[in-house]
Amino acid sequence: MGGPPATMTLGTAAARPDELDERGLVDGLRRGDLASFDRAYAAYRGRIFSFLLRLSGRRDTAEDLAQETWMKLANAAPGLREDTRLGPFLFTIARNAFLSYRRWAMLDLSRLVTMGLDTLVAISPDPTPDEEHERARAIALLERALQALSVGSREVLLLVGVEGLEHDEVAAILGVSPEAMRQRLSRARAQLAEKMHALETRANARGAARRQGDTA
Repeated sequence: MGGPPATMTLGTAAARPDELDERGLVDGLRRGDLASFDRAYAAYRGRIFSFLLRLSGRRDTAEDLAQETWMKLANAAPGLREDTRLGPFLFTIARNAFLSYRRWAMLDLSRLVTMGLDTLVAISPDPTPDEEHERARAIALLERALQALSVGSREVLLLVGVEGLEHDEVAAILGVSPEAMRQRLSRARAQLAEKMHALETRANARGAARRQGDTA
């Protein structure tokens, strides 16, 4: 079973996971069918890479960890259970790869790319220049707020808010009970709102000070 390219770019999945014949796909992976691996790769590569990119804040790290994720899927494929949910399984592998990396390296979490974050911001089909400016400002604010959170808070927000996984699936990925996951998600949302409010307040204060200085 061949592995993915050494360098991957974020792309649009060929099919949403809920459109896949999951049972047939898993069966193909168990049998070592190359076409099934290619279908899984096409369907999940963008989401896995984006998740790792947002967790690590580094493209090179995300590329390495994404490649490791697909290699681990290839190795684990013969032993998959027939009822394996491929999405949660892959996100669990990706998360564990990231946590393992963090144990052995000091990550630079000072950067968080904007790729994909516009899914969290309302976008009009034909934005005016003012709307485009406000969208860019909102994304920048969101980036800074997410960056200020712990990895644990950031990952639960990404899995639920961006990836759209069910709460029980996220709980399984994180290795916690559904109730513990809901509590973590609630705290993470409150922390994100608090960070965004504080950043917005400071930005408004700086803007008011600049305007006052211009009119002095």
